[in-house]
Amino acid sequence: MKKPILLAFLLMVAAGLIWAGNYYWRNLRGAGPVVQSPPQDLARPPETSQEPVVPPDSPSPVPFPLKLPPGFSISIVARNLGGPRALALDPGGNLLVSLTRQGKVVALPDKDGDGVADRVVTVLKGLKNPHGLAFGGGDPPRLYVAETRQVSAYNYNETTLKADKKKRIINLPSGGRHFTRTLLFLAPPNQHRLLISVGSSCDTCVEKNWRYAKILVADAGGAKVETFASGLRNSVFMAVHPLTGHVWATEMGRDYLGNHLPPDEINLIIEGGNYGWPYCYGKRVHDGRFDPAGARKEFCKDTIPSYLDIPAHSAPLGLAFFPQEWPKEYRYHLLVAYHGSWNRTVPTGYKVVRYKLDREGNYLGQEDFITGWLTPTGGRGRPVDLLIRPDGIIFISDDHAGVIYRVVYNRMVEK
Repeated sequence: MKKPILLAFLLMVAAGLIWAGNYYWRNLRGAGPVVQSPPQDLARPPETSQEPVVPPDSPSPVPFPLKLPPGFSISIVARNLGGPRALALDPGGNLLVSLTRQGKVVALPDKDGDGVADRVVTVLKGLKNPHGLAFGGGDPPRLYVAETRQVSAYNYNETTLKADKKKRIINLPSGGRHFTRTLLFLAPPNQHRLLISVGSSCDTCVEKNWRYAKILVADAGGAKVETFASGLRNSVFMAVHPLTGHVWATEMGRDYLGNHLPPDEINLIIEGGNYGWPYCYGKRVHDGRFDPAGARKEFCKDTIPSYLDIPAHSAPLGLAFFPQEWPKEYRYHLLVAYHGSWNRTVPTGYKVVRYKLDREGNYLGQEDFITGWLTPTGGRGRPVDLLIRPDGIIFISDDHAGVIYRVVYNRMVEK
């Protein structure tokens, strides 16, 4: 009796190893840039590096292995932050960033204007996965912080860089597959309305809690929480077009459909619209893997298609429009941070892309804006959020390298 039992056990182990090996080969062998530590400190590349450097006359120049368009330079605002995520400017112009894994929100004041944070000031601590940040809700504006299970509003002092008198205004569902929540106030005359992005609890499923896989909306006090848009698997970041006032959002598609499906997306968010997840993706493409019987094929025809498709697994996160104060060749164009793939055979993403748009947001073309985070031996970093100031400064968070970058358009700041 022992031999058959042992044989059966060995067959089970072998089958498990074969399954695990196949799963790894199909889904995880391109995950190196995500799980491995950066091969070098981006702010201090090896002296033998032959890669491009920042122009010597740029602010706070340091050698950098990242490639930027002509006229732009890059430097480090702050380092050793752990995993910086969402960015915001307070009313005094100080940069705030959420440190999600550390449960903190910190400020990075630069009083002398040299492009380097004078210090790292803890604004809030002891939070549960803080992510989205927003200022609004009155005069003076309050600081809104989105944790996994709640949105809270604080009184905020731009001089002391402290937040107090917390008021929990919105309850949210627990994390599940996607635990980050992001905030955005709408453009005037609807600046009192607050959007809250809540990702799905799973990769693909039919949600039981109505608040998952949606962008919610409430007033600045947290009342009247309702659906703004649905069928959105994980629209982590949102932005308002500076001219039209329309809401744009990035969207990460489901996993396990191979290297090239489904596309990630950039969507124009229409109030009351359904964007199809989990039954469809992209431009109303039915997901036959999740719905093999085709019961929801007709449903897909009535959903809102993606506005722009992005190569699968690029993981688009932060997006920001160039303000009207920028030169015409950039004005109203869109930057998108590709955080980078984890379950694609050959890694993709790990860059910032510029989408050329006309005044109304119509697509004209695209090009890589910053590259160099992805190398043959691993990932130097993973861009997350973007913030573009009217004066020619761009801030980028990187939760893999643990830094905040400062990108300068020299043709503007030198005037």
